[in-house]
Amino acid sequence: MDRLDNTIRPYAWGSPTAIPRLLGVEPTGEPQAEMWMGAHPGAPSRTPRGPLVEVIEADPERELGARAVARFGPRLPFLLKLLAAGAPLSLQVHPDLEQARAGYADEERRGVPADAPHRNYKDANHKPELICALTEFDGLCGFRDPVQAAGLLDGLGVDSLKPYVDLLHAHPEDAALREVLTAVLTADPEDMAHTVAEATAACTRLGGAYAPYADIAHHYPGDPGVIAAMLLNHVRLQPGEALYLGAGIPHAYLNGLGVEIMANSDNVLRCGLTPKHVDVPELLRIVRFAPSDPGVLRPEASPEGEEVYETPTDEFRLSRYVLPEGGTARDLTRDTPQILLCTSGTVRAGEHELGPGQSVFVPAGEPAEISGAGTIFRATVVA
Repeated sequence: MDRLDNTIRPYAWGSPTAIPRLLGVEPTGEPQAEMWMGAHPGAPSRTPRGPLVEVIEADPERELGARAVARFGPRLPFLLKLLAAGAPLSLQVHPDLEQARAGYADEERRGVPADAPHRNYKDANHKPELICALTEFDGLCGFRDPVQAAGLLDGLGVDSLKPYVDLLHAHPEDAALREVLTAVLTADPEDMAHTVAEATAACTRLGGAYAPYADIAHHYPGDPGVIAAMLLNHVRLQPGEALYLGAGIPHAYLNGLGVEIMANSDNVLRCGLTPKHVDVPELLRIVRFAPSDPGVLRPEASPEGEEVYETPTDEFRLSRYVLPEGGTARDLTRDTPQILLCTSGTVRAGEHELGPGQSVFVPAGEPAEISGAGTIFRATVVA
């Protein structure tokens, strides 16, 4: 079992205080958006044996176990993060596995540089993900019912939004959503900036259900993503609740601290709320244009005290243990790799004492006993 030394990514949307508060350290004044735990080449965790990516590459079967290597190949299939949003992240979708493989192969064949700002596919993997709230957490997830979206837009009283309102009342629903999102993202930038400014003023004045969009517009004035965001469900998670984001589901995180786990991929197609490249034709090919319930997840408890967040994805499995003062030790030994992350209290994992924000990597088959009083998240795979 190896204690992990993890990299914090200073993305501009990050909260300057949430991760330092969890870690019990002084803020630096700079945004601290994500703490990465895993073997992603971009920021692999460091261990006493070297960077985790190199430790795994040296002996994949020993570190990951034969079943995981046979199923997912000789690499850690997931990336675990602490995510602290102080401002909205870009509105985005992720491809499914077939789309990712085809898109990556196409850009490789066309010689698109790996670091090109207009490159869509950084790898050939899909990127399902799960976010579990540690604090109250706001996000956008999946399309609203088109009639409900029409009512929200119509309530702003902005004349230039009336055509979108009319389109949203058309049938079939998927065609209506596709047509409106296409129109928003391809509108004349100057005209759209004026529409967004009017919509922002109305959202600020009306408050209530419009308040999240006023805040989004404050961070991204004039961005067409402000209007696109109003097509989506707004969700407020309470601590312990989670969202699962599958392929093609438009989403954005707005504010809060959470534990995020995902398949080990960087593939993102953006819809707005970003200065980065937006490939509208490719985006429209990937997005699933169907209204959906956000599907807030709550953990399912086992008799052993493990609370599991069930998803259809095999590359990761996230669960948590809430250990009471004076409780018995729990044996977490598995024949698959694990990362254990403490988020409250003090938990002993093997020979390591973990406080909030501290984590360990447990190779497949290594003994993994936890005890103490606190909360620990367990990341592994389904193999």
